Amino acid sequence: MLTFRSFRNTDPPLLTALWRSQAGQSGLLQPVSSDLFEQLIFSKLYFDYPGLIFAFDGATAVGCVHAGFGPNQAQDRVICDAGVTNLLLVRPGDEEEEVASELLLQSEAYLRGRGAKVLYGGGLRPLSPFYLGLYGGSEPSGILDTDRPAQRVFERHDYRVVETARTLEFDLTGFEPVIDRRQMQIRRQMVVEVAIDAPTRTWWEACILGEFDLTRFTLLPRGGAGAAASALFRRMEPRGITHVGRKIGLLEFFVDPLYRRRGVATFLLSEAFRQFHRQGIALVEAQVLGSNVPGLNLHQKFGFRKTGESKVYRKEV
Repeated sequence: MLTFRSFRNTDPPLLTALWRSQAGQSGLLQPVSSDLFEQLIFSKLYFDYPGLIFAFDGATAVGCVHAGFGPNQAQDRVICDAGVTNLLLVRPGDEEEEVASELLLQSEAYLRGRGAKVLYGGGLRPLSPFYLGLYGGSEPSGILDTDRPAQRVFERHDYRVVETARTLEFDLTGFEPVIDRRQMQIRRQMVVEVAIDAPTRTWWEACILGEFDLTRFTLLPRGGAGAAASALFRRMEPRGITHVGRKIGLLEFFVDPLYRRRGVATFLLSEAFRQFHRQGIALVEAQVLGSNVPGLNLHQKFGFRKTGESKVYRKEV
């Protein structure tokens, strides 16, 4: 018979062992350690012990579920109106989906008990308090299609798909920026500012992104007008990882409506990719929502290839 309990200070090795049992599933960072989980999960200011729940068969941990909440509109504090099951992890076995189903019920009870009126399956920024750098691509965007057992559990519990996301990857080997009349005109009229170790803009961003090196590219018209476009990238490995990573993740990309369809998106990304290529970065990864047709078209234009998909689930309480 399954038993359940919330997180204890002695439990990091349990989570590490459960995570390692998923070896071979794409989208889960491997290898992991208790220290890495401490850095990216347990040290969060809003980490709540009852939100991380383990399932046991006798003395053996056979699964865990992690639930949490997102920020208010100002992103200066956590609110509990909407809750998310960030992670549903079950040791492979004959009763995998049954264990996952029971864990999801435990997660829902925790979220409802804190006041959640809407439940989500899989994080989608800003409602993604945990697992950046551990699950998914450049950022968490739902439940991975490679984790079909978890998706089936959400569907069995009356969650519906409200968004999809594609994980895209671009090989910078041999990259050459676009050169044409419009791109040359933009180069004469605008300048790119690069902020290394870019500061976060809100308390929530600091909580989520603070463990990663950030680089922000901003395209500014010469003469001091507002930004025409901006792009934020993160190093895929958290700070403190000693090996030099050769992959960068695109987190945000914005073009001012006044400058859309004028080539500035192509120009700014080309400048960013050119600089990363010079630094020895080999790959750029991005998560693009299925509803973001312009974004998908832009990435296709550059030659990004799809490496995965995921789904975000929602359920009314």
